[in-house]
Parts: sequence; structure tokens; C-alpha cells
Amino acid sequence: MLIGYANAPNDDQETATREFALKQARCKKIFSEIASGGQRDRPQLMRALDQLRAGDVLVLGKLDRLSRLLKNLLKIMERIDRLSASFHSLAKAIETATPAGRMMMQMIGSFGEFERSMIRERTRAGLESARKQGHIGGRKPKLDAYQQQEIVAMVIPGQKTTAETARLFNIHPATASRLLDSQPQHVKG
Repeated sequence: MLIGYANAPNDDQETATREFALKQARCKKIFSEIASGGQRDRPQLMRALDQLRAGDVLVLGKLDRLSRLLKNLLKIMERIDRLSASFHSLAKAIETATPAGRMMMQMIGSFGEFERSMIRERTRAGLESARKQGHIGGRKPKLDAYQQQEIVAMVIPGQKTTAETARLFNIHPATASRLLDSQPQHVKG
């Protein structure tokens, strides 16, 4: 039996396109989900693997949809092999029922892991470069410098409480508390 697995990182339409390709490949059962090939927790993939029996074939559009990490890819492939089933990639025409197909799958898996490592390295370098240029990652501050000064000017002399200023500036009380805790003249009472 041909069992299909379709996944896409974050796009229902892309998943639907992959499901269509699996139907065209004559898959009897298709499991689909929105999940990255780098994620470990993919319930629909586990369901597809649980359905495999001897002689069945797990069909995917692309190998990297199975896993982007070589270690996980090899684990999944070992599981498929233990079941006397096989794997078929529509995009690369890889069929693990043959020795050449198994070798090709391992090579492509290695390249996938290499690509993922390169993306991580480029991301780290980009973040470091941005930090050196004075850009700080994360959320933008809820309050500008003037608003921060106003909160400090209201709370420290006792005109308003922290909770009152939080409501006034439409922020969470913890945000106001953190601001006040960072002030040298603010003493908790």
C-alpha cells in the first residue's frame, strides 16, 4: 500500500498542493499537517509510520519533509526498514527499496543537515552584525523615553501607584514595575 505524508512549515495551500501530488501518485492513505521538517513532534508523521506494514511504501513529495536532521532522518528510515517497508520521494525519485536509493537518501539527508547548519550560522552572523550596528533584537519597547519619565515622575513622589500608571499608559503592571526597579532612586517599600 502507498501511504502519503504531506507537510508544510506554515501554509495550508502548500499542504493541499502536496496532498494533490500524493493523490496523483495513487496513495491510499494520506496524512498531512503543518509542521517544519526540523520539528520532532509531528503527530501525523507518527500516525503514517504506525500505518506502515511489510511491503508498504511511505511516499513524500520531498525528502526534507521527512526530516531536516540527518540523525532523525536515519532513525525514521531505520524504523521503515525494520517494518520491511520502504520510502519513496516524488521530487528526487528516491526509492529506498534499492541499495542505490538508500545511499542516495543518506547523501541527500547529509546535504539537508549541512544546509540547516549553514542557515543557523548565517542567522547567528546576521544577528551579531546587527548588534554591532546598535540594533537590538526582540520586541520594541512598549514605552518611549518620555512615557518612561512620566511614569517615574508619577510613582516615585507618590502621586500615583504602579498599578494606576499601568492602567493610564495601557501596559501590564509588571512592565511598570520593571521600569521602576531599574531606577536608582526607587526603593521598594
